Amino acid sequence: ANTQLAELNDRYTLVLDPRNPLQLSIIDSYQDDAPRSCSNLSGGESFIVSLALALGLSHMTGDTRIDSLFLDEGFGTLDHDTLDNVMHCLQILRQKGRLIGIITHVEQLKEYIPHGIEVLPSGREGYSTLASHPAITISPSS
Repeated sequence: ANTQLAELNDRYTLVLDPRNPLQLSIIDSYQDDAPRSCSNLSGGESFIVSLALALGLSHMTGDTRIDSLFLDEGFGTLDHDTLDNVMHCLQILRQKGRLIGIITHVEQLKEYIPHGIEVLPSGREGYSTLASHPAITISPSS
C-alpha cells in the first residue's frame, strides 16, 4: 500500500498505530512527520489512502489476478494535481490490462476518460436513459 501511496502522493506513509496494532496511522511529511490517526484524514486524503490500500491488496493475491477495479466517487475531493496523479496511476493500470470502472459526477474526469456511459434522468421518476461518451456502442440489452 505504501508503494502505491508513494506513486499517488509522496506526502503520506502508512504505519501501524503503536497503541493499537490493528489500526493504521499516517505519517504526513508536510507536517513534521508526526503520526496521526487515519480517522483525521480529509475527504481527499481518505480517497488516496483507500485507493492505495485497495491497489496494495490487489498485489497480494498470490496466483489470483484481479483484473477489474471499480471506484465509486471521491474524485470531487481531490485537488487538480492530486487528480492528475490518481488518473495517471489508473491509466498505467489500464495499460497493464486492468479494467477500470469509475462512477462519478465530476465533469472534469471526462478529460481523462476516453470512453464512458452516462446515466441521464428520463423525466419519469425512477427511470433513466444511457448515453455514450464519446463514441461507444451501447446495445439495447445492456
